[in-house]
Amino acid sequence: MIPAAPDFHRRQTLLDHVRHTLSFYHPRAIDPSGGFYHFLKDDGTVFDAHTRHLVSSARYVFLWAMAARHFPDTPAYLDNARRAVAFLRDAHRNPATGGYAWVLHWENGQARVLDATNHCYGLAFVLLAYAHAAQAGIAGAADWLDETFELMERRFWQPDFGLYADETSPDWVLSPYRGQNANMHATEACLAAFAATGNARFLDRAVQVASAVHQRLAAQTDGVMIWEHYTPEWKVDWEYNRHDMSNIFRPWGYQPGHFTEWARLLLLIERRRPLPWLLERAETLFDVAFRRAWDDRHGGLYYGFAPDFSICDDRKYHWVQCESLATAAVLGQRTGKAAYRDWYDRLWAYCWEHWIDHEHGAWFRLLTRENVNTTDEKSPAGKVDYHTTGACYAILETLES
Repeated sequence: MIPAAPDFHRRQTLLDHVRHTLSFYHPRAIDPSGGFYHFLKDDGTVFDAHTRHLVSSARYVFLWAMAARHFPDTPAYLDNARRAVAFLRDAHRNPATGGYAWVLHWENGQARVLDATNHCYGLAFVLLAYAHAAQAGIAGAADWLDETFELMERRFWQPDFGLYADETSPDWVLSPYRGQNANMHATEACLAAFAATGNARFLDRAVQVASAVHQRLAAQTDGVMIWEHYTPEWKVDWEYNRHDMSNIFRPWGYQPGHFTEWARLLLLIERRRPLPWLLERAETLFDVAFRRAWDDRHGGLYYGFAPDFSICDDRKYHWVQCESLATAAVLGQRTGKAAYRDWYDRLWAYCWEHWIDHEHGAWFRLLTRENVNTTDEKSPAGKVDYHTTGACYAILETLES
């Protein structure tokens, strides 16, 4: 039975919800041989004890570093953050190249690389991880933050476009694929690096990338909406992954979750550098996402819609709802408009009923259009409830008491 929904306009409600989410991972996700288990079923059972994905490893740093800052009464969270950072450094990082392995096999305290491809998306999360580790007071993290940024500069930055390339081979040969997703998360990571260090170069880079995405790339579509995939010359590639729904990091179609995620990032930039176009673009992106992807019958936002505005993927992912929740709160605070508060309340009511696992903790990952959970895999590669806790922390910043 689903308990009565609490008041999500209260700080304590958000903090309690984060605690409930963290309880799913701590301590069951701790691998005694090093790092954390990445693959957990709905009830917390580990269904793959050996695969380690860079995105999950980096997101564990975020999960525990933020928990350590918000719940200092639980020292284990800081211990977990140190453990997660150590795994990034000692297992994923290749000291000979500076790169971070995308996928590892971890067994008996030893790492075997399964995929050594270098992804800018992955490095963006490594940068984000070190930024949050530094804010949690973890020794060495600030230096590793600078090291990672310099690596991204050297291997992925394309100054002629003001954007990051996406992927290289293990020996740094650049792939022709270009994508906006890596740039969105690089922007997020640079904002976190700026918050951790106060160094203006990180804010400058976040502004530069956001401007390139929302002014130059968006000009190739309707002037607002952001396509996901591009050619080496940063021209829209309408066909990439068109018939492949399995690639969670490079989906085809417009992504309403990325629209709302970008909207919040633009507002974060505006707090620090109030450029005149940021607020209007943030509001427009939010509006487009809900106008094109909200399911009036079953609630929630669909995963993707096609260039003709038809729904091309009617599944529902947890992260899309989370990012939209956070953005509704931030837009509501920034503008004072009641419409955003209404969406915030409506989304929480929907998520409380369908997404939150009230028995075991954390959020389910993937539902059908009718909000049916058809998988018992709550946390496969990449999830780790980074979006769910991150949304709560973003909302907390908007609440006065």
